[in-house]
Amino acid sequence: MKRKLVEDLMSRTVISLTEGDFVQIAKLDMDIAAIRHLPVVDAQRRVVGIVALSDLLQAFARQEGRRIPVTEVMTRDVVTVHRRTPAHEAARVMIARKIGALPVVGEHERLEGMLTETDFLRVAEEALQGH
Repeated sequence: MKRKLVEDLMSRTVISLTEGDFVQIAKLDMDIAAIRHLPVVDAQRRVVGIVALSDLLQAFARQEGRRIPVTEVMTRDVVTVHRRTPAHEAARVMIARKIGALPVVGEHERLEGMLTETDFLRVAEEALQGH
């Protein structure tokens, strides 16, 4: 089997947030797209954070009727991978750090895609079927 790169597995269509967005918008985006992670980008589309569904659920538990900016709940120390990274290395990072998603960046560190646990499960399913 040919070694896969991150770009072979990643989702290229990515919904992202900006630092000015609120958790209510993030939750709506996640619900509509049936996803659990959203990258937060700056004006140049560089990744500055990531919000997981678990972050939003914690925020809603303490929101007390106020609008909460994603900057209050996002993880700022974001691990990213480049699209040409071998997929097995990305999997190793996700396992070691116990994270479910990696933003994929390209030239100038701009967001190009997302790599998630689900992407790896698709590969596992294919392998288990003998493909």
